[in-house]
Amino acid sequence: MSGLVTGDAVVLGLRPARLPSRALAVLLDLVVYFTAYVVVFFVLVLATSGLDEAAQAAVAVASLLLVLVGVPIAVETLSHGRSLGKLACGLRVVREDGGPIRFRHALVRGAMGVVELLMTFGTVACVASLVSERGRRLGDVFAGTLVIRERVPGARVMPVPPPPPWLAGRFSALDLSAVPDGLWLAIRQYLTRMNQLDPHTGAVMAARLADDVVARTGAPAPAGVPATAFLMAVVHERQSRDAARAFAPGPGTAPAGYVGMPMAPAPAPAAPAPPVTAPVLPPVAAPVAPAAPVEPAPRATGFAPPG
Repeated sequence: MSGLVTGDAVVLGLRPARLPSRALAVLLDLVVYFTAYVVVFFVLVLATSGLDEAAQAAVAVASLLLVLVGVPIAVETLSHGRSLGKLACGLRVVREDGGPIRFRHALVRGAMGVVELLMTFGTVACVASLVSERGRRLGDVFAGTLVIRERVPGARVMPVPPPPPWLAGRFSALDLSAVPDGLWLAIRQYLTRMNQLDPHTGAVMAARLADDVVARTGAPAPAGVPATAFLMAVVHERQSRDAARAFAPGPGTAPAGYVGMPMAPAPAPAAPAPPVTAPVLPPVAAPVAPAAPVEPAPRATGFAPPG
């Protein structure tokens, strides 16, 4: 996903700051910097009291540039775009791709800020911010940066649009276990904000996301299916699987539609009782009766015996 605008990027997940909040942040920063300059100025006056007027003027100008230009550059570089005023207003300076700024970005912004904010008392910056679609001043344009709002009040989660009906259940056998969470986040945020993007940019982004999903799943790209519809169907399939796992009945749960008390698990079968053995008694000899006289058996003649 290199070069792809993801959920951390400005276009998909972040909102540009407008002129009122930016002006308040700059005003707070200037109050802090001028207060620091006054303190530094009096310290330098006491330290350079033995120098001539030219040296004192040079030290005063150098300290002014250091406090009003060097300190803001250092603060934005070390804090990754969060000065004191921006931190109080919930703002932050980022690159156009959503990443944190570096020293070169802060240097260009600080150098242009001398002309936009200090020399013209903010007039040029206000005009440029009003003309720009994303509220950028000239320093942001030349540095390739953007001031965004980190604290968005009332933000709500946008639902993912459903796939076309002819794609429902088509990817039920697709293996989605190798797709990382970051890619799912990028796909979700693209689908919820694709109507706000330029059509050509949105088509290119959808094709990249679909290629990443195909590469992760190992299945060939479906023929004749647009990239946006493919992403909708894949996200819908993943949500269906998550819902099936979350609401699948486990052992000991009531069947579907049961409203009463939950069913208790069946008791385990009792162990069979050991057999009871009777005591063995010695055999008792029975009395022997006298033998009866043996009569000779009649011969078989085929007739019945007389009554």
